[in-house]
Amino acid sequence: MPLNELTVNDEVALVEELFLTVQFKMGWFSDDSDQAQAYNTYNGQQEHDPSVIHELIAGAASYEAAKAYENHVAENGEPDSHAKAKEILAGFAGAFVDREVETRGLDFFDKEKAKYDAYEQVHDAYDNNENQF
Repeated sequence: MPLNELTVNDEVALVEELFLTVQFKMGWFSDDSDQAQAYNTYNGQQEHDPSVIHELIAGAASYEAAKAYENHVAENGEPDSHAKAKEILAGFAGAFVDREVETRGLDFFDKEKAKYDAYEQVHDAYDNNENQF
């Protein structure tokens, strides 16, 4: 099925399958990390709760960005610089946030806060793991 024809439930099922597939491969965010817990909580949440929604999206975006970055590195090799790697990670996180905002109809504040939090999380994780995933 083409990706543009997926329903929200199909997307959730695919993300859950990817999560289960990579949770044993990834050393960056384990299944009990704050990001993985946010991912699981966020995907189980149906209503918009402004007090936590941006935090949950940021955690899920960070986790999704780590997976996408690993795939990117596997296909293209390591980026030329630390700054380029962080830029790629931020792009993946931002794309996830944009998709979720469009899907769930969130407001501008939630979107920008989630992007900021996701960027901070992926940058910190990259720096704290000695540029390794």
